[in-house]
Formats: sequence, C-alpha cells, structure tokens
Amino acid sequence: MKITCLQCFKEINKPSLNSIKAYHQLQQASNRTVNWSLRSSLLSPLRRCLTNVAVESSRTQKIVGYWLMGCAGMCFGAVVLGGVTRLTESGLSMVDWRLIKDMKPPKSEAEWLEEFEKYKQYPEYKYMEKEMTLSDFKFIYYMEWGHRMWGRTTGVAFFLPALYFLKKGWISKSLKPRLAVYGGLLAFQGFLGWYMVKSGLEEKSGPNDVPRVSHYRLAAHLGSAFILYTLFLWQGLSHLLTPVKLPDVRSVAKLRGMAHGVMTAVFVTAMSGAFVAGLDAGLTYNSYPKMADKWFPDDMWSLSPKWKNVFENPTFVQFNHRHLAELTVCFITGFWWVSRKAPLHPRARLAVTCLLGMAFGQAALGITTLLTYVPTSIAATHQSGSLVLLSLAVWVAHELRRMPK
Repeated sequence: MKITCLQCFKEINKPSLNSIKAYHQLQQASNRTVNWSLRSSLLSPLRRCLTNVAVESSRTQKIVGYWLMGCAGMCFGAVVLGGVTRLTESGLSMVDWRLIKDMKPPKSEAEWLEEFEKYKQYPEYKYMEKEMTLSDFKFIYYMEWGHRMWGRTTGVAFFLPALYFLKKGWISKSLKPRLAVYGGLLAFQGFLGWYMVKSGLEEKSGPNDVPRVSHYRLAAHLGSAFILYTLFLWQGLSHLLTPVKLPDVRSVAKLRGMAHGVMTAVFVTAMSGAFVAGLDAGLTYNSYPKMADKWFPDDMWSLSPKWKNVFENPTFVQFNHRHLAELTVCFITGFWWVSRKAPLHPRARLAVTCLLGMAFGQAALGITTLLTYVPTSIAATHQSGSLVLLSLAVWVAHELRRMPK
C-alpha cells in the first residue's frame, strides 16, 4: 500500500498525462485500507494537484489556440493585401527576390532611381501607354514590398512561437506533425509567390500579349493561402471552442456531409475568381444576369483547342465564375433549409445563419463589382468576402464534426 501510494503521488506531482490514471489507482488502493485518516490525508492534496493540472492544461491550450488564430489572421491579412497589390498593378514592381536585402526598401534618391531603372527593363513598363514618374513607381513598389514583408512577418509569427511552445511542452503529440505541415506550407507559399511574379517578368511570345502573371500560378498562390488559412482556423477553433456532442441522428449526419460540400463549393468558386482576376476577365462583360443580352456569349469558344476556353478565354472564365457563385449560393440556401429541422446546438445554428447571410452578401458584392467595372475598393472587398465566407463554412463544419467516443 505504501509503495503504491508513493508511486502514484510522484506520478501526479510531475504533473504528467498519467496524473488522472495515477489518482484513480491511489483511490482504489485507499478503498482497500481501513485507515480513513490516511486516505484523506493522501487524497486531498492529490485532488488539489489534479485540479491545478487541469487548470494549467486548459490555460496552455487556450494560449496555443489564440496563437493559431493569430496565424490565421495573418494569413487573412496577406490575402487582402495581395488582392490590393494585384488590383493596383503593383505585383511586378520588385523584379528581384532577395530574402534579407528585400527587407529594407530604397532610402536615397540614387537607390530609388536604381530600382526604377531595373523595373524599366521588364515588359510591364515597356507595355505602358503613359509615362510613369518616380513617385508612381514608389507607390507600387511599397505595395509589393508591404505584401512581401507581411508574408515574412507571418513566417516569424508562426515559427518562433512554435519553437517556444515545443520547448515548453505545450504542443500535443497529435499537433506536432500538423505544425510541420503548416511550416512546410508557409515556406511553399513564399516560393509560389516568387514563382508567380517571375511569370510576369518574362517576355510574351505574341505582340498583343499583355504582361501579367500567369493566372494558373496566381490561382495556385491564392489557393495555397486559402488552404493554410483553413488549417490554422480549424485547429484554432479546436483549441478554443468547447466541443458539443450532437445527437447521433440521420439529419445531423446528412448536414455533416453537406457542410464539407459547402466548404468545397466556396473554395472552388474562389479559385475560379482567381482565374477571373488573372485574366482581367471582370472587364469583358459588365452586365447581369445576362452577358451582353445573351446567356451564352458568341465568343465563349473562340480559342483552339476548345478545352483551352474553359481556363484561358476571359469570357468563358467569367461565365464559369458567375454560375459557380450562383450554384454555391443555392447550395448554401438548401443547406440552411435542411438544417432548420435538425437538432443543432444554438452555436451551430448561429454559424449556419451567418453563413447564409454572408453568401447573399458576397453575391451582392460580386454583382456590384461587375456592374461598376471592377473598382479597387469594391473588388478588394469582394475578394476578402470570399475568405470570410470560407471562414463561416469552416466554422459550420467544425461545429458539426463527429466527436470521438
């Protein structure tokens, strides 16, 4: 009895993941003894120790959760800033990629002129119809520089706390491989950014080709950011929200499957929007719901081979984005309708309602962007709205997730 109690007491006082198990072992052992005063003197401090362990575990879990949500917020900011950078045509102003030297922008007039002369050697400047002043160049340079610095700050905000939390032992065994995935995606995102910019610095083969980044690479860069943001958000919610077990009924199981379909639909629609942005397809037909008084424009199949029209014809790309968005709104509306009769927790029901409202708000923003010929402010808000909509879809799916037994 003495050996068992002593071993359990040491196990609890570490404290470790075996604390609760050790406590129960001690309780069972003490039940077999008639010395009730000994039992009380042993168990009382152990109960207090276990309480302290639980409080400390909850506190560290919340700290890690807030950090993950902060990383998600940094990704959100990077997407917004990247959208504004693209809309202001600033993305090709920095023609080099230097990890350390890029962190300090030009200061003297001579340094600015040197950077400006570099920019003049590339296709975007040569294609311009109006002359650019040094002041104009400084504006687009600072836009691109700000976007790059934000990305690098995001990396610092992830890697330094991750190392600290790992050293402190605050990262669970299941989270460690996920952190490795997040770090890999962050590094890959930086590579994709330069790979995208590089495509816009190359001379185009056709005399009428507009210097711009590859819309395929743009979609890959944006898609990678959306995936990274989703992973941070999901894990952050898992750390911060108290899990709620939903009834194991057919209606909830059906909604659970639909919720992942909603996330996929929002993501695919957003990626089709990246194709619209990359090809400036938002300026081809600025009417709604028809495109130049037609449901199917005459130039939808103008490229050869025919399959290229789906991805490279601005008219077809805009057509795709319009109708994918409409289908997504219809899907979300149907999801909300089905959820009305399901036995959902109030928090889950709130998430579904917010999702429905944002879906219609995002659709209204898209139509406004189209009818007003893609002004920077409205277009940037529309792009940000896609990430807000994805956030709500993630929240809904997280609320409906199956809890482990």
